[in-house]
Amino acid sequence: MEKISLGNSGLAVSKICLGTMTFGEQNSEADAHSQLDLALERGINFIDTAEMYPVMPRAETQGRTEQYIGSWLKKSGRRGDIILATKAAGPSRGISWIRSGQSDFDAASLRSAVDASLKRLQTDYIDLYQLHWPSRNAPIFGQTAFDPGKERPSVAIEETLAALDELVKAGKIRQIGVSNETPWGVAEFIKQAETRGLPRIVSIQNAYSLVNRSFENGLDEVCFREHVGLLAYSPLAFGQLSAKYIDNPRASGRLTLFPPNWSPRYLRPAVTEAARRYAALARANGMTPAQLALAWCYSRWFVASTIIGATTLTQLREDIGALSIRLPEQVVDAVNAIHREITNPAQ
Repeated sequence: MEKISLGNSGLAVSKICLGTMTFGEQNSEADAHSQLDLALERGINFIDTAEMYPVMPRAETQGRTEQYIGSWLKKSGRRGDIILATKAAGPSRGISWIRSGQSDFDAASLRSAVDASLKRLQTDYIDLYQLHWPSRNAPIFGQTAFDPGKERPSVAIEETLAALDELVKAGKIRQIGVSNETPWGVAEFIKQAETRGLPRIVSIQNAYSLVNRSFENGLDEVCFREHVGLLAYSPLAFGQLSAKYIDNPRASGRLTLFPPNWSPRYLRPAVTEAARRYAALARANGMTPAQLALAWCYSRWFVASTIIGATTLTQLREDIGALSIRLPEQVVDAVNAIHREITNPAQ
């Protein structure tokens, strides 16, 4: 599988990254180990997780995903074969149990988060350490506009970078990235890093899919010019773009297993209609809906690596296999036509 240098980091990551947020909720430890084995067998060397996982977030399961990866690393002895990424939770979004409700990006909180992740992962270092969402007020997770009325105290970006610098110097993390960020956030992280001689972000992990192409509205240029790689998450829009909920509204998955207020952006009527149209386009061209959605992400020039998640090995094989699909020009044109009619319904 093709490997891409992530920013200017020297980290060579596979074009597909194995997402793991189902480990510990929808997937057992044995399931998790089987997925990790298959991923490496198929050439994937990039594994992404978070201290918050699994989802749906619950106090009693928090950290279990990292634990399952850690037990696999201990059993397999393959730490040197993977690029391991994890994420620190930002200020509480109703997740009061992480770091006793003090989750933020100040030095003490980040030290605590990194040390706990290292222990669960049973490793001495993290290749890519990411900030899961901003400390400051920013439009994320389905918000479509910035709201100054929601301003709140936050940790300054330069303070966060200084804390991460200490963790890099201590050998606990190698590179840093952001997640659920905006163009201003990316630019400010880079400005502060360059002005103060602090670590520079090499990646941004944001949602990107056929129903959320908002990355193309400014972030694509910023990241191109500043050498920041996109790690595209939710390429199947929580399963909507697999058409499983269109074919069977009661299909098992996050949109039926978890409360609707957890992921409302993927339940909007416009998302369902767009997914219906993309599914019809895929099937008319000899593809499954999931293959079209993933092939789209895999082929975008600004996507460094696409994060895929699955609950079965069959799903995982199909997701990986979509990497070999080359979308004909007429299919790309048809995708863009649907996008013009139903623009970013899951933004």
